[in-house]
This record gives sequence, C-alpha cells and structure tokens, in this order.
Amino acid sequence: MTEDILSPALAEAASDIEKALERLLPPVIGPEARLLEAMRYATLSGGKRLRPFLTLEAAGIFDVKRSCALRAAAALECVHCYSLVHDDLPSMDDDDLRRGKPTVHKAFDEATAVLAGDALLTYAFDLLAAPDTHDDPRVRLELVAILAQASGPHGMVGGQVLDLAAEVPGADFDLGQVTRMQKMKTGALIQAAAEMGAVLGRASPEARTALRAYAHDLGLAFQITDDLLDVEGRVENTGKAVAKDAARGKATFVSILGVERARAQAERLAEQAVNHVAMFGSRADRLTALARFVVDRKS
Repeated sequence: MTEDILSPALAEAASDIEKALERLLPPVIGPEARLLEAMRYATLSGGKRLRPFLTLEAAGIFDVKRSCALRAAAALECVHCYSLVHDDLPSMDDDDLRRGKPTVHKAFDEATAVLAGDALLTYAFDLLAAPDTHDDPRVRLELVAILAQASGPHGMVGGQVLDLAAEVPGADFDLGQVTRMQKMKTGALIQAAAEMGAVLGRASPEARTALRAYAHDLGLAFQITDDLLDVEGRVENTGKAVAKDAARGKATFVSILGVERARAQAERLAEQAVNHVAMFGSRADRLTALARFVVDRKS
C-alpha cells in the first residue's frame, strides 16, 4: 500500500524537479561554460530528491501553486547538491562515486568542484528571492532565512565540522553527540524542506510546528538508515561506497547502538513522524508513506 501511494508521487516529483533544474540551469557558451556544466552534472544526476519532495508535499497540503513550490524545492536541492559536491572532495570525505557516477571533482577537477558548489549555494538564494517564487516579499524573506539557517554554521555546515571531528583519532563521540551532529548535518535541511512548504502556504503556527516535528523525526530515521546501509548495503544499490564509517573508525548510530537497536530506533522515529502529521488527515498520506519508506529503503 505504501509503495502504491508513494512511488508514483516520488517519480513525478523527481521528474518535475529535474525539469525545473534543467530549465533554471541552462548550458551557456563562454568562459563560464565549464562551471555551468559542472553545476548541471551535480544537480541533474538523479538521486532520491527527498528534500524537494518534502517541500512539494508540504506545500501541497496548503494548495500552494506547483510552479512556486518547484522553485523553492529547486533552491533547496541546489543547496543539497552543493553540500554533496563539497563533502566528496579529497579534503572532506574523499569519495570517488556519487549516485553511481564519478564525483564532480573526479569528472571535472577539484577547483571546478569547489566553485560549482559555491555557485549552487549562492544561486539557491537568487531563486528564493525572485518574485516568481512568491508574490509576497515577506514570504520570500522568510524562505531565505529558513534555508540560510539550515545550511549555515548552526545547521548543515556546522554538522559537517562535527562529522570531521568525529574522524579525528581518539575522538570519543557518544550517542548525544552523534545525534546532535546528524540533526545539524542531515536533519536541518530536511526540516527546512518541510517548513518551506508550510511558509509558502502561509500555514498556521500549529501546522508549521507539526511539519517541523515530522521532519525532525524523519531526518533522524533517514540518517540511522543511512548508517545501517553503510554496514549492510551494496554499492550497486546505494550508488556510493559502503563500509566507509567503520574503516575510518567514525562514531555512528550503528557503532554505538548496534544494528538491531539502531533499526528499532529508526522504526520508532518513523512512527513518531507519522503521528505528527495525523492532524492533516488524508492530505498527509504521502508524508506518512514516506516515513515508512525511509526506514525500509535499500539505497
């Protein structure tokens, strides 16, 4: 039943986001052509499109115009893709494979990868600030603020700093520290995705709180499942290297809790997420299905 509801919606959202990004990042001729080619390579390479799907679904609860929601979702995906480009760099995680393809610094070069990430980050705010995203400048300002806070030193980038610290020899991260790290590195952008949809729809404070709580629990469940896939997954399914965390001696939910307790915790979080959006009734059916899909996925 979950697949029947979710799979077509995920496929439609992924296709719509791909088309939006293709349109918003057209190829160019001239000295900056290689930069745009790298930006397109980073963004038009598939992936789960989980974050933009969340924005589209949250916006749909409040009947937001699809074209406006797509611009906000595309901005969010630009930030997510920039983070992947930079995470994969030799100075960070030093990965050669992403979504089953060579990483940007391998397909191009390291300097181009850095600049492509920088350009995607800044372009995201250009998209949100434009009147086509919403006719109310106060709504656009709030979208910019939410994405900036989720992406910056107290969000995704701060979480990456903690992630690097967890790899330092002798680092002894406990469950609380790992949870905080993942709330920042992964969860902040997932929460922003859901809240941006609510902001576009001028949702009530109660509705925004419910969607934030849903996304909080969904983000942690997603990360725990990622940690499980690093232990149990296969490269042909995940599209990226596996068994990296253990090789680096990095603290994860799985290394601290063990496989079975980690899986049980992910399932509990998914059910909590479902409860948070019960107030929206059938309008949240796909969000409910997504929470359950996140813990069952193989990639």
